[in-house]
Amino acid sequence: MFARVTKYKMKPGSRDAATALLNQLKTQIMAMNGMHNFVNVMNEDGSGYVISVVESQATSDANAEQVAALWGQFADHLESPPTPEGYDVIANWAN
Repeated sequence: MFARVTKYKMKPGSRDAATALLNQLKTQIMAMNGMHNFVNVMNEDGSGYVISVVESQATSDANAEQVAALWGQFADHLESPPTPEGYDVIANWAN
């Protein structure tokens, strides 16, 4: 498995609107090829991370255009473009 970890920062006062948009996009996000898990964390100041776990790096790379389009829908809320990084998953635990 492969994880894409993306750091982002929302503009002041946009957290609620961005969260509402995120919830509207849930079906599209979870329908992406190879998606296993999706976690989005955000502090009150709008700083946050998205952690998406997919089948492989190749799957993640193949989803890049769709991911860019989804991030594009947040353009009015973002302070700057998000910064993704990729990692091999060595543990993916849940209770």
